[in-house]
Amino acid sequence: MPPLADYAIVLAVVAATTFLVMPLVLRLAVRIGAVVRPDERRVHERPTPLLGGVGMLVGFLVGMAVAWRLHAFGSIFDNNTEPLGLVIAAVLILGVGVIDDLREVSAPAKVSGIVLAASVLVLSGISILSLRIPFVSTFILDSNWSYLVSVIWVLGMTNAINIIDGLDGLAGGIVAIAAAAFFLYAQQLGREGSLQPGNIGPLIAVLVLGMCLGFLPHNVHPAKIFMGDGGALLLGLLMAASTMVVGGRTDTPVSGQTFFFFAPVFIPLVILGVPILDTAFAILRRTRSRTSPATADKDHLHHRLMRLGHGHRRSVFILWGWTALLSGLVLYPAYTHKGDGVAPFGIAALGLALYTLLHPGVREVRRAEHDAAAQAAREARATQDHQVEQAMASLEDPTPTPGS
Repeated sequence: MPPLADYAIVLAVVAATTFLVMPLVLRLAVRIGAVVRPDERRVHERPTPLLGGVGMLVGFLVGMAVAWRLHAFGSIFDNNTEPLGLVIAAVLILGVGVIDDLREVSAPAKVSGIVLAASVLVLSGISILSLRIPFVSTFILDSNWSYLVSVIWVLGMTNAINIIDGLDGLAGGIVAIAAAAFFLYAQQLGREGSLQPGNIGPLIAVLVLGMCLGFLPHNVHPAKIFMGDGGALLLGLLMAASTMVVGGRTDTPVSGQTFFFFAPVFIPLVILGVPILDTAFAILRRTRSRTSPATADKDHLHHRLMRLGHGHRRSVFILWGWTALLSGLVLYPAYTHKGDGVAPFGIAALGLALYTLLHPGVREVRRAEHDAAAQAAREARATQDHQVEQAMASLEDPTPTPGS
């Protein structure tokens, strides 16, 4: 495995490049009219430029170039088609997202573009080769099954990140935490000999982390620029690629207690639990209401938190906190070889849940709603009493009609 110092160099270059190029992208977005205005579906209050994903892609490409020139990453780039396939797929998926940002393409066309980018990944060698289902068995996939599972994996990851991108800094922060956690997990697998030295997965995770760190200063509330569908799909594709070549290449039956609870390919499902659960609930919700799964609504986790009374920033911090807890749930047993590491994270999760539901801001909103409902009931009761009094008065003293 390459030394951590070389990963740190790549991380710093990607973060700095993304940060510095973002103001130029912002000006470009304003010049070409790539600006999203407030509406009933969005929570931002002022017109905000899109195309943050373009700056992310620039940071990614520069980071790949730097890693290619570093001797420590020679085993990844020498006689390997995966880096080139990753770059081509990244450019393709960003193009799909940017077109959707500018012209809002149909859902089938968007899915087709994602499938095309995923196919490029698979053809270059980035795919799931083994699938270990906990408590069942490990399955070595043939080329057909590998292609199908890999494409579905990319579709799931890209849509999960896209759906969670609803508040300033939310998607970027969640993906940054997830990428850092997955990099640490991959490093541990490498130390235990369960990961080949030329595996590109940890490098992709570092690139994603750098892209998010460079982007977040421009995206935290109030955001100066949004990543748009282009950025969300790009992050989803890269996270899918990283997890496929790490989790989908490890068929070791057991490695100490590292896989006590989870198989490697299921680790991303835990680390990215917030966007994945949000996506699953959205699909179920829209299926139950007989609407298209692609139909946008305001019932996602971040919308619900804001309706509970949490402000914009606090809602983001709460979901970041859940992602950090889920990441810790994975990393603790991986690094300590103790399967009982769930207890402290369960306690922390309970504390975060209580904070989410019982924060003073939530109580104030509920009290205000209760007071408003009580006031409405009193007014309705007073109106009803007044109507009854008028009716009784008309019966006791009827007004004579003309001509009677």
